[in-house]
Amino acid sequence: MIIRKAIMSDVEAMHSLVNKYAEKGLMLARSRSAFYESLRDYTVVEENGEVIGVGGLHILWSDLAEIRSLAIAPGYVKQGIGRKLVEVLVEEAKELEIPQVFALTYQPVFFIKCGFKEIANKDLPHKVWKECINCPKFPDCDEYAVIKEL
Repeated sequence: MIIRKAIMSDVEAMHSLVNKYAEKGLMLARSRSAFYESLRDYTVVEENGEVIGVGGLHILWSDLAEIRSLAIAPGYVKQGIGRKLVEVLVEEAKELEIPQVFALTYQPVFFIKCGFKEIANKDLPHKVWKECINCPKFPDCDEYAVIKEL
């Protein structure tokens, strides 16, 4: 298993993986365009040449980054891969000297097990919501907010 930064040839697999979960209502969908435009944000997990996991670290401001689009292929769930990917993304945030990482998620228990704490959505800084304006669920976000101080 290899964990590495995403490259252009990973986008179709990333898009497919995330949107399979989105179709089930387990996460928000992402367009191909969104993956291409923010490719540098993403890290993938590869096994035998196949992308089996993806997660992004999106910087919002000098003190805040978001973990987004975290997905592990169904056949690899519950093997610690998601937790390891979160650790890699958190370490990346530390290296960039970003003191807080948050996520908006339908899976808060997973993030709590990774050392995050649940907070009210309204307690996130306003800068978080600038990208949410394009979400079909805005302004009635039903995701849970979790945050980790680094």
